[in-house]
Amino acid sequence: MSGNGKSGNNHRPRHRYSGRKDDSQKHDRKRNTDNFFAGEKYERASMYERLQWTAPVPPDYQDITPDCPWCGKPIKDITCAIADKDTGRPIHFDCVLGRVTEMVSLETNDAVCYIGGGRFGVVHYNNPPDVRDFIIKRIIEWEAKDNSSDWRTPISEYFSIT
Repeated sequence: MSGNGKSGNNHRPRHRYSGRKDDSQKHDRKRNTDNFFAGEKYERASMYERLQWTAPVPPDYQDITPDCPWCGKPIKDITCAIADKDTGRPIHFDCVLGRVTEMVSLETNDAVCYIGGGRFGVVHYNNPPDVRDFIIKRIIEWEAKDNSSDWRTPISEYFSIT
């Protein structure tokens, strides 16, 4: 026999009796079959009402499609635009990438990549088919970290409204 107390004479019967003598009469009552939640326990819980959740109201949509000062075409996806160094106006990402590529002399297995935070980098791939093995040769600061553009403020409101 195992000594865990789950078999043999050690089994204790489960009683619904809570220990007070007055409660024994409550268990003898028949349940109301029409409404299961008609007891005293449920009447107290229904006194408190839940607060209703209201969805946040998104800001009014403004169609922001300025023209790129470098190519003259409209910027359809303003979220992918980059600020100009001098004026701070939005510019196509591809226009900036093309201009940075023209400014830098590239060697074999080199490429210009966006590395985040408004910075581009000249990246040298040791094995071009394996893009995981690379070295950043040079970092080109395009956007200043301290300056935030005015045209980005209304766009950021669409991404986080809660």
